[in-house]
Amino acid sequence: MSDDRQPIDFAAERDKRIHDLHERRLGEVRAAFERALPLPKARPTSKKGKPKKKR
Repeated sequence: MSDDRQPIDFAAERDKRIHDLHERRLGEVRAAFERALPLPKARPTSKKGKPKKKR
């Protein structure tokens, strides 16, 4: 009976879950900050070129 299944790396799987939990928490905190302190809308800025040299 040849079983070629790979063993499960429990440490790697746990790291993935922990990462997902931290990512979700970060998203929640970011959303809370955006509700409490909304960023001002970015104003379009005009592109200014180099000033011309005066002779």
